[in-house]
Amino acid sequence: MLRKVVLLAFPGVAPFEFGVVCEVFGIDRSDSGGSSFDFTIATAFPGRVPTSLGFDMIIENDLSAAADADLIAVPAHMIELVDERFLEVIRQAEARGAWVLSVCSGAFALAQAGILDGRKSTTHWMHADRLASDYPKTTVDPDVLFVEDRRVVTSAGTAAGIDAALHIVRKELGAAVANVIARRMVVPPQRDGGQSQYIQSPVAASKSDSFAIVTDWMMENLSENLSVDQLAKRALMSSRTFARRFRADMGTTPAAWLNRQRLIRAQQLLEETDIGLETIAQETGFGTAAVMRHHFVRVLQTSPQAYRRTFGERAAG
Repeated sequence: MLRKVVLLAFPGVAPFEFGVVCEVFGIDRSDSGGSSFDFTIATAFPGRVPTSLGFDMIIENDLSAAADADLIAVPAHMIELVDERFLEVIRQAEARGAWVLSVCSGAFALAQAGILDGRKSTTHWMHADRLASDYPKTTVDPDVLFVEDRRVVTSAGTAAGIDAALHIVRKELGAAVANVIARRMVVPPQRDGGQSQYIQSPVAASKSDSFAIVTDWMMENLSENLSVDQLAKRALMSSRTFARRFRADMGTTPAAWLNRQRLIRAQQLLEETDIGLETIAQETGFGTAAVMRHHFVRVLQTSPQAYRRTFGERAAG
């Protein structure tokens, strides 16, 4: 169970990425059905820790606080050799099976610690080539929001850290808890890790609400067999133009976006109801329980039955 979270404060830490971890794990949201973590910030240099923007933070806890953490979070920081004491904390966390999360250039600290060797990883697209060059034992994917490989999660720049953090919450505590955090933060409840981190035409979305209208309609009709041709007609576009612009504006294909929403809805029904698997599969558009199981195993690495046992209301009771 994810209970204790320790955020490492490096000299030269990036405040926004640091704040992302604080926002997800450092606020008690139990009053609204969310989570309350044992959250600690720790550093190898107790006292004043300089940030990348020229102001200092006062951090009182040393790295002994990280010895029993369920999650070690590594925010973005200056890309340079990291103090060995930080690296040892990261190695020990990985060795005992704790979660390790990096945001943006924090992946370089994980690489220096050696825990990305033999693992897939990502970082901000501007740093991806350097990560791949400096640490050839990790397979770097520069075009995704985050990567999970055996409880080590690396994320791309800035807001992708929110997606990665919520991914860990969702896997440990369920979709409902993650959705409470997302709702309070006013962010999408789930963006697929495989979604592109670099959107080619971000301005286009502000010119028209076509995709908002279409995606809202898709959410209301998850049980239907929704084709690209059908969606394109609602957006008043040709199928080819719709598919191309949807990918450019949303960072993923219509089919992948739709599949993710179906998974989220299925998770919600498994957590909050005792509806049968076949009925859930039909209501969410998967058609059959077998097809739904395939998608759960592929994306969430668990089956619907196991998910319900872990996160369902009966399990909670």
